[in-house]
Amino acid sequence: MLDLVPVRTNQTTADAVNASRSLATTADTEGYRRYWVAEHHNMPAVAATNPPVMISLLAAATERIRVGSGGVMLPNHAPLVVAEQFALLEAAFPGRIDLGIGRAPGTDPVTGYALRHGAGGVGDDAVERFPEYVENIVAMMDEAGVGISVAGRTHELRATPRATSQAAVWLLGSSDYSARLAARLGLPYVFAHHFSGNGTAEALELYRSTYQPSPGHPEPRTFLTVNAAVAETAEEAERVALPQLLAMVALRTGGRLQPQLLVEEAEATEIPDAHLPLVEAMRRRWVIGDPSVAAKQTAELAAQFDVDEVMVHPVAGAYAAESPDAAPARETTLRLLAQAMGPIQT
Repeated sequence: MLDLVPVRTNQTTADAVNASRSLATTADTEGYRRYWVAEHHNMPAVAATNPPVMISLLAAATERIRVGSGGVMLPNHAPLVVAEQFALLEAAFPGRIDLGIGRAPGTDPVTGYALRHGAGGVGDDAVERFPEYVENIVAMMDEAGVGISVAGRTHELRATPRATSQAAVWLLGSSDYSARLAARLGLPYVFAHHFSGNGTAEALELYRSTYQPSPGHPEPRTFLTVNAAVAETAEEAERVALPQLLAMVALRTGGRLQPQLLVEEAEATEIPDAHLPLVEAMRRRWVIGDPSVAAKQTAELAAQFDVDEVMVHPVAGAYAAESPDAAPARETTLRLLAQAMGPIQT
């Protein structure tokens, strides 16, 4: 599952983090394979600003599930810093850490400038050097490290002194750029179907058809993400999906970004007629319904795009009467979907 650590109108950041910690234990108990957290900055409805910190909290609160980034937005960071962070996480939680890497800024231009230039460590060419940065991170996390030539001498550089395992590296994308790069580097690839929904089949086919096997990944490996809200009834699923639908409408139409509305607040919000087609178009790409319908839609999505895994982004909102430090409808989404789909192969 994917978690943006959403912040509702009745929540503090601490509440949102506690809700995600509880959600991670639910995913762990229900047999989900991965729990990834996103990187977004300066957004009133998203507390997932620092994936490595969240990963450490969530991995410590769980026992079995792999925990990772979905993803680290690499142009915001020096590659060595990312390699050190994830090498240390892998050392603390061996065999349970995923490093998903993305190329998007994850924020607005002003905040992006502050991220990249505030410490003076990331250059203006960070996006153009993305392929090089990815290769550097993979090499630096290896037990052997890398050699850097400075002033005629080779210096050894390792992300951690004595690694015995490496975090699994995935490339993320919503266009053909990352598909081509993942294929060239022989890395697993994730398509952000939950956000884009356009070009999914084309990007995945491009990745598979141009894939170059690597020692760690002789075959291509893919999954995609999908927004989901599952409840005991279809009517209830539609109600709890509405806050996130309104948030996405605001994001895509230049509306005011705000903390995620409660269900009652969303139901009291009038959607302009001009935005109704956008709501319906997004809603068709999401998994919204009772357990049997949701399980069927998820299985059909996996079959349609022939992916190895489907990553669920539980978008179910909350009611005013519910505790601020919990996300009952998100937990219900995971629980009901897992039960309807049966045992998950690991």
